[in-house]
Amino acid sequence: MQLNITFRQFGSSDALKEYAKEKVERVNKYLDRAGEAHVVLSLERHLHHAEITIHSGSWVLRGREKSEDMYASIDLAMDKIEAQLRKYKEKIKNHHGRERVHHRQELVNQLKVRHKVFELPEEFQEEAVPPAPVAQPAPSAPATGQLAQSTTRIVRTAEITVKPMAVDEAVMQMNLMNQDFYVFQHATTHEVCVVYRRKEDGQYGLIGVHGSAPTAG
Repeated sequence: MQLNITFRQFGSSDALKEYAKEKVERVNKYLDRAGEAHVVLSLERHLHHAEITIHSGSWVLRGREKSEDMYASIDLAMDKIEAQLRKYKEKIKNHHGRERVHHRQELVNQLKVRHKVFELPEEFQEEAVPPAPVAQPAPSAPATGQLAQSTTRIVRTAEITVKPMAVDEAVMQMNLMNQDFYVFQHATTHEVCVVYRRKEDGQYGLIGVHGSAPTAG
């Protein structure tokens, strides 16, 4: 497995590199093959953040954790990945036989969406609704565009490749990445959809964009 380790906001450490390598290679007991892994270790607001991303065929596994100790953060992030691997081990192995078909589909239907994480100012945080996979209406008090332009701060921006897959595969990929939502292209309808975990009951929801041609007259 090819392993890349990035240090942010603090100096590189050979001891941490070796520790992260040892922990990441634990996935080999669950996977027939893992292509590459990327570990990002960062120090933010006195907390040690570890983000581990592992690619296995067409699947992406991800674990993020933070604590007051970087070694503990690495352990916690890997625990999340291993928990999902134990759950989906057989499905991942069975899916590898279909990877070539999925790869051809991706080349034809490759779409990308931009995902931004933003921070609200303190005066809005108490009334802020927890993040959801759909856009929420802007508060009525500020003028249109005022909040987005003058008071929000973009924390992180990522570009997501939208892959064609079935709904159950999208749920599986969401869980492997330890996320609350996942954007994908429906393999049958070709719609861009979002699958998400419902906080109320732990069930899953599906959002799809349905378009209809305007009627004449």
